[in-house]
Amino acid sequence: MILHAEPLSDAGVRHGFFTREGGVSGGVFASLNCGLGSADDPARIGENRARAMARLDLDGAALVTAYQCHSADCVTVTAPWGRGAAPRADALATSRPGVALGILTADCAPVLFADAHAGVIGAAHAGWRGALGGVLEAAVTAMATLGAARERTVAAVGPCIGPGSYEVGPEFFGAFRKADEANTALFAPSERDGHYMFDLPRYVARRLSRLGLAGVARLAHDTCADADRFFSYRRACHRGERDHGRLLSAIALAE
Repeated sequence: MILHAEPLSDAGVRHGFFTREGGVSGGVFASLNCGLGSADDPARIGENRARAMARLDLDGAALVTAYQCHSADCVTVTAPWGRGAAPRADALATSRPGVALGILTADCAPVLFADAHAGVIGAAHAGWRGALGGVLEAAVTAMATLGAARERTVAAVGPCIGPGSYEVGPEFFGAFRKADEANTALFAPSERDGHYMFDLPRYVARRLSRLGLAGVARLAHDTCADADRFFSYRRACHRGERDHGRLLSAIALAE
């Protein structure tokens, strides 16, 4: 039900990359769907989110998630907000114990950060657009304003779509090549002419490695390829499903 990253565990912060297992939702949302933006029953979503928080020894009200929009915006969290008050952002940072920063994904990469010495944590939703636009850097910068130091900060990239599942077109390839010629190494030829297979987790890890962090870990799980454990937007599209569940990744400082 929950996956951990060694650098974050070693730092002593509560965290988890939750799978789709262990919840109460049914159908395409089975079972631990934590996405408020899905068409799932809100009561079931609430129960799923509460169950996830219980695994971190926190109350359900401790969880904060943003209205994710594939931006490079980061919000500093001082207190949990209500469902209708979630800001539009794709990264969160806090120094407040007992607040769980949550990221929702279904192929995009969730990234969790911690400077345990400073008591500062962060979380980012890194789809290709947000990662290319600088959401990872925004999270680290926001953490620094709270007292974090890059040389003490560790980061972990959670389950996301893998290079064997992520086929993209020539425009996508062109955008990444224009941004940095070195990005071409992240693409492999696809079986379809003019298309490529893109390595999102490697790209995210590469961006993180350039920030001078103390350590970067990557959980090697392909969300699109593993239907038993993960939700996937792309897999849902291939199957003709109208909606899909969202995976939760969360991090919190102990009170």
